[in-house]
Amino acid sequence: MSLNDSVRDMLARRIAGEIVLSTSPGATMRKWRSLLQATQVEVAQELELSPSVISDYETGRRRSPGSGFIKRFVGALLDIDEVRGGRYIQQMARITLTPGDVFLDIREFVAPATVGEICKALDCEILVGEDSSDQDVYGYTVIDSLKAIQTLSGLDFYRIFGTTSERALVFVGVSRGRSPMIAVKISPFKPRIIILHGVHDGVDPLAVALAKSENIPLAISRLPTQDDLVEALLKVYRLTQK
Repeated sequence: MSLNDSVRDMLARRIAGEIVLSTSPGATMRKWRSLLQATQVEVAQELELSPSVISDYETGRRRSPGSGFIKRFVGALLDIDEVRGGRYIQQMARITLTPGDVFLDIREFVAPATVGEICKALDCEILVGEDSSDQDVYGYTVIDSLKAIQTLSGLDFYRIFGTTSERALVFVGVSRGRSPMIAVKISPFKPRIIILHGVHDGVDPLAVALAKSENIPLAISRLPTQDDLVEALLKVYRLTQK
């Protein structure tokens, strides 16, 4: 079995398990379809069904799908990704992320939160991208900025994106924010928003300029401690699981 086959099998089990265990399976189906950038029409064609069937499941108009249908649904999503070159599966092949010294926390949302909701929860001052508050966010990673600089290789850095780049990257222990922005600039994946915590002497103008040039919203969290920040994010996470 190739690495991509192994990752596909792991990813299929993860997606199917999340749908089965979700209190809102239709919303979870919609989330994963969105993450893999497949339309309802494309999935329906793979399954030889009407697009209205997919829509009915995702909106809850049909009863929760059985395990057999979920397996076929997940297979269709991954088949569509492979036809397009397997971008998502290849991204997952680089990820074996668990929280640790560098990664304080990582979460994936069942239903998206918005940039505005996350910024409100973290008492943020938005420096770049004030018009991005309605954009959807599908997860977050909390990173110790100094330890990341000291220990992560270029390949390891990709791991901060979890299962999707449509997430908030929250860097703690930040001095002025230059290093996180340089790291994100050279990465092929771009987050939905970058949030800095621990800034005391103002954000480096270069960090702000890079955020503008890369079109990435940039904010500062004013919460007092890292524990406060992690707990605030957990509250957002719990709301997205309902």
